[in-house]
Amino acid sequence: MKCCKLGDLTVFLKPQCQEETGVCKLLSSHRIRGGESEIANTWKMKSYQKLATDIPRPTESYAEEESIDGKPPCLRKLSTWWLGVGLLMLVAVLLSGVTMWMLRQVSGSQHGQTPLEKCSAVPEPLRFDCYPERNVVVTKELCESRGCCFSERDQPLGSRSGVPWCFYPPDFPSYTLESLNQTELGMVGLLRRKVKAYYPRDIERLQLSVEFETDTRLHIKITDSTSPRFEVPLEVPQAMKKAENPVYSLEFSKEPFGLLLRRRASGAVLLNTTVAPLIFADQFLQISTILPSKFLYGLGEHRSSFLHSLDWSTLTLWARDVPPTESYNLYGAHPFYLLMEEEGAAHGVFLLNSNAMEVALQPAPALTWRTIGGVLDFYIFLGPDPNMVIQQYQQVIGFPAMPPFWGLGFHLCRWGYGTSNATWQTVKAMRNYQIPQDAQWNDIDYMEGYRDFTFDPEKFDTLPQLVEDLHKHGQYYVMILDPGISSTNPPGSYWPYDEGLRRGIFINTTQGQTLIGQVWPGLTAFPDFSNPDTYQWWLENLNRFHARVPFDGLWIDMNEPSDFKDGSVDGCSPGELDNPPYVPAVLGGSLSAKTVCASAKQSASVHYNLHNLYGLMEAKATASALIQIRGKRPLVISRSTFPSQGRYSGHWLGDNRSKWKDMYWSVPGVLSFNLFGIPLVGADICGFSGTTSEELCTRWMQLGAFYPFSRNHNTQNEKAQDPVAFGSVARTAMKEVLLTRYALLPFLYTLFHRAHLQGHTVARALFFEFPQDVITYSIDQQFLWGQSLLVTPVLEPGVDSVIGYFPRGVWYDYYTGSSVNSSGESLKMAAPLDHINLHVREGAILPTQKPGSTSWVSSGNPLRLIAALSQNASAWGDLFWDDGESLDTFEKGDYSYLVFNVTQNVFTSTVLHANVEATYITVDVLSVYGVREKPSRVTVNGEENPFSYLDNQVLTVSDLNLNLSQGFSIRWL
Repeated sequence: MKCCKLGDLTVFLKPQCQEETGVCKLLSSHRIRGGESEIANTWKMKSYQKLATDIPRPTESYAEEESIDGKPPCLRKLSTWWLGVGLLMLVAVLLSGVTMWMLRQVSGSQHGQTPLEKCSAVPEPLRFDCYPERNVVVTKELCESRGCCFSERDQPLGSRSGVPWCFYPPDFPSYTLESLNQTELGMVGLLRRKVKAYYPRDIERLQLSVEFETDTRLHIKITDSTSPRFEVPLEVPQAMKKAENPVYSLEFSKEPFGLLLRRRASGAVLLNTTVAPLIFADQFLQISTILPSKFLYGLGEHRSSFLHSLDWSTLTLWARDVPPTESYNLYGAHPFYLLMEEEGAAHGVFLLNSNAMEVALQPAPALTWRTIGGVLDFYIFLGPDPNMVIQQYQQVIGFPAMPPFWGLGFHLCRWGYGTSNATWQTVKAMRNYQIPQDAQWNDIDYMEGYRDFTFDPEKFDTLPQLVEDLHKHGQYYVMILDPGISSTNPPGSYWPYDEGLRRGIFINTTQGQTLIGQVWPGLTAFPDFSNPDTYQWWLENLNRFHARVPFDGLWIDMNEPSDFKDGSVDGCSPGELDNPPYVPAVLGGSLSAKTVCASAKQSASVHYNLHNLYGLMEAKATASALIQIRGKRPLVISRSTFPSQGRYSGHWLGDNRSKWKDMYWSVPGVLSFNLFGIPLVGADICGFSGTTSEELCTRWMQLGAFYPFSRNHNTQNEKAQDPVAFGSVARTAMKEVLLTRYALLPFLYTLFHRAHLQGHTVARALFFEFPQDVITYSIDQQFLWGQSLLVTPVLEPGVDSVIGYFPRGVWYDYYTGSSVNSSGESLKMAAPLDHINLHVREGAILPTQKPGSTSWVSSGNPLRLIAALSQNASAWGDLFWDDGESLDTFEKGDYSYLVFNVTQNVFTSTVLHANVEATYITVDVLSVYGVREKPSRVTVNGEENPFSYLDNQVLTVSDLNLNLSQGFSIRWL
């Protein structure tokens, strides 16, 4: 880091600077020009918005139709170019207003402004909330006591939506950057606040650490310079050397302190934290930034559209047991966002912080992070495309585990089977109709008194025999576990509690006593999964139960953790952990609402810091136990999640309802968790609570067959909704779509291999593949499997057609091979009740397999390869294949990997790595979509072979009987 003395002012420049004859030259900057006095004037400006004029705005946008009669916009027609032009003009007007305000701010800083003039000059979209507290009517007196601007709006008194009444003036005191020095990996600086902020225990001196970790990853941390603070105990990569050719540049504002991050290629400003003051108190940390566009995704877990609204919305991150509802903080916390920039570039930002937080979005566009503990530990990922952003994010948090092959089959569950025999009858009925099913699950009704590690000796007396029967048929058994351990049994009668108490592995109160809450079994204690000793206790409990009921996977529920008594049966302490100075917008208004006290003591820290990590820590302990018990890949599905959890578990989207809108909301939910590095995700097919209908359940089974994790589940006291519960028409439609899923399992399994190895998404938003097409930015009623299979479900009742968007290119009907050459348009397609539209993207080769009733049966069947030719008659695909259950097969080299190619009318299969599993599989059929002329002959490895050719340009070569472990070629002339 170089610095220059300009009179009495020290100017700190970005890393790329030079000294020329005693003058410090700032490279690649269009903000600071001219001589010494001009630079000094720039640095002396004390307006938080002084850099905003450089911020690019999106050049295109689009709108969606309003929903009708409260229904979700399941078939929102995509806008045409004129709407984009109209919105572009609107953005231009807004940008012009912001620019004029910027000029006034510069002029005001030089000539002086009255307080009223300073406040009224701040444009509404750039008003950052100075009084975000809920349940407070913000008055002029309260606002001005904080030194902020007050301006009443035409909205209900005390309303927390819309433009804030109380906002920061341009000259609100913040931190000053007092020093900045080079390190081996970047730089370290000292920040000092000269004027106290309005939250208690304001921290005067902060340390700024900047590490240029890779060319596309920047790490920025701000923490107390004198005292240690809680940091998330997450394993993250440690950079060994400074990035040599970063695609970003970083600039600093000295006073007030701020960061400005640019993308070198475009000059786009990705972060600009000078727009509002940095606040860093013991229990209130806040930092704001302008965003380069309004196309923002992530920040889970919430029920919302995939593309977030920036119209003064607030997203709260605090794990909570609540049925998915719009505007609520839900089961998990994922402080990561992906943002699409102009011209198709993308970047991501991850705040590694586990405390309660909220993210405020406003239409500037801008974003404010507020958290009530820990440190500000940011990772920024520069992509430059969305796929690479997600891969770079997972390089930090860890790539997802490779699931067992059977985990990708169809799963069936309900709360309310009532007995093991009733459960068994459902399994037998599925077999009788030859409907594919890999796993049978049970909810908490299998337990005795809802106690973990037990089963009802009367109602579920045949459970061991049921599991044995499943195994004989190549099927699997998964059961639910809740973390709450019953504490009311007589001493010596319930080993999990007695032994846990003896080992001291439960969460404690502030007085050091076992914290008692209430969940399904009644009064309960909660295991402390931050304690290493808890892992062994958990393993022993599972091992003891496995000896009686040899389960194959585990479903961990209620692990926010949920507590029916807010805090505990004795309440919580009056201290500031349970009653912090600021409470984010959590459901219930309290940190202890339906969970344990924030002041509760755990081994690693207090629950205040660890709450959002509880599900992650339980998932890690559970996956570890399953590996030790079974010696195979674990299948764990968890309700609560946190970054890195994909390494240990999948996720289901919680207790949804049997409503059409819930089916719609599941699509953005699945897409969001693929951003979060948890690709094994799905919703309860047909809905958990409420009564489904035959039409809804049929459509949902069609959609759910393309969830990466596919499970039908419903609650007690409602009619059954498994496929055999319906009439022949619906049952047949459900069977057919499951057979389609099972046919595609080789393709899906290969996608999960790429996710495990490289961090690819499995269920993928369209804009990931078409980042230049802004129409795709808001599409969340369709999605892709990987790069090449487009899924267009029906999400509305009473229709027999569906409108889907086809990005530019050739798309082939998966079932028939008929083609659509799209210029980037929405098309109406027939969608009778027994059909879901699937299309293959040009240039793809999909490995499929003759489907069977289980994944085990399917895995031994012959393959059918589908090649969808591009407009230049080429295609590519691959296949990862192993035994489907052993640990670390790729790492140990115990797998097969094949690449398929089509060029110049020749299909080739090349074996890049082989093991014994591939020798058991044959390729029986090759279908080539888009062969423009009927061939005169076809040869297989040089020998002539029969073929068929249809008028829709589909070439099929059958009865090949080619061993997968050996390369081959097929030519058509």
